[in-house]
Amino acid sequence: MPLTQENAPIYEALVEFGKKRVVPFDVPGHKRGRGNPELTEFLGEKCVGIDVNSMKPLDFLCHPVSVIKDAETLAAEAFGAAHAFLMVGGTTSSVQAMVLSSVKRGDKIILPRNVHKSVMGALVLCGAVPVYIDPQCDERLGIPLGMKVEDVECAAAANPDAKAVFVNNPTYYGICSDLQSIVDVAHRHGMLCLVDEAHGTHFYFGDDMPLSAMAAGAGMAAASMHKSGGSLTQSSFLLCGRSINESYVRQIINLTQTTSGSYLLLSSLDISRRNLALRGREVYGKVQKMAQYTRDEINRIGGYYAFGEELINGDSVFAFDKTKLSVNTLDIGLAGVEVYNLLRDEYDIQIEFGDLGNFLAYISIGDRERDIERLVSSLAEIRRRYGRSGAGMLHQEYIDPTVKASPQEAFYAEKVSLPIEATEGRVCSEFVMCYPPGIPILAPGELITRDILDYIRYAKEKGCSLTGPEDEGIERLNVLV
Repeated sequence: MPLTQENAPIYEALVEFGKKRVVPFDVPGHKRGRGNPELTEFLGEKCVGIDVNSMKPLDFLCHPVSVIKDAETLAAEAFGAAHAFLMVGGTTSSVQAMVLSSVKRGDKIILPRNVHKSVMGALVLCGAVPVYIDPQCDERLGIPLGMKVEDVECAAAANPDAKAVFVNNPTYYGICSDLQSIVDVAHRHGMLCLVDEAHGTHFYFGDDMPLSAMAAGAGMAAASMHKSGGSLTQSSFLLCGRSINESYVRQIINLTQTTSGSYLLLSSLDISRRNLALRGREVYGKVQKMAQYTRDEINRIGGYYAFGEELINGDSVFAFDKTKLSVNTLDIGLAGVEVYNLLRDEYDIQIEFGDLGNFLAYISIGDRERDIERLVSSLAEIRRRYGRSGAGMLHQEYIDPTVKASPQEAFYAEKVSLPIEATEGRVCSEFVMCYPPGIPILAPGELITRDILDYIRYAKEKGCSLTGPEDEGIERLNVLV
């Protein structure tokens, strides 16, 4: 029988496998949970029973020929792609495979500086040279916006040897660039367009959504299925357009992705793709309505600003992802990360992240109305109990970098560790970032300035989770000799 979107080939193969009395003399060593009863009790027999190794009836992730290949075919069809890869190393692995497939040592890639650390990590690995487009910032919110088409055109004209343009769409905050125009610019200049759609899986399935990468004709896109698509954490899709050599991309993926793909993750991708293909428009319609209701209720509290489509300006904010609940907190005198911490510590509410001026509460297919009401009432109480004057608060979330060396050159160069306050004017050789969202404050090869050091100090004081350097306390930084 022909495959349809009602099929879930990996899931179906696992169900059939479970009906057989196969004696396991292979890995994993827990042998369907029998060797680790505590794990089995915690996760359940059904879960550990399908934590199996690749084998003939279940296919092989590195070189699929049966059920995984069928799952790829259905995913590509559902997303409007020429090919789709099932990724089990998170969307980090999808983003890095995308970059490593497109550029090599010395090649130029045009990208905004506010990319996820996975992009910068890929540049460290392959040696490509970034050509940064500094995004505009919203002065009130302090957040970077999308890429202006004019800036992409200028960068492409000034760097005719560049191989690719990389776009965040949407950003963590829900900001979308004019993706179609950027794809057109890239193609006119003979470049690939790569899109980080980690937070835009729903663009493919909902009505009245911003344009998706595959619909725009992008070369490749990374879709983080576990974020808004309902699959298990660490599962993702890498989508490819018709111009891409899928066999070469698989070779690149196989350089770094595990040879022991988790069937828990693979089956969750398969089942979640089926769910979205059959019911996506219905569920994301509800998500949009829930997010808009929450946005309106938060704005009624006063002091908070849950922003949305009113930011659209036709260029650097070409569209807005209405499922994103991004909230500015500065008018209540609290940093976004302070509200984040209060919600978690005082109200048992875990939101996605908080930065210096904003927080993001992720609204998706599993949320309930009563949980929304609890969030809104907690925010009202936080304003009443902890609100204060916002005078003197830092809100800028983006500082233009001064690049002195490529990420790879700086990361592997001879370096010395210095107290952080002694590094002003030196060139950094490691990453510094708040995580989440994982956008580097400093990347290897960038000049350390007083503004950056003040930002790091302020972020530490406000309770941001800083990560990246060898020194976990962020008291020292590695700099070029």
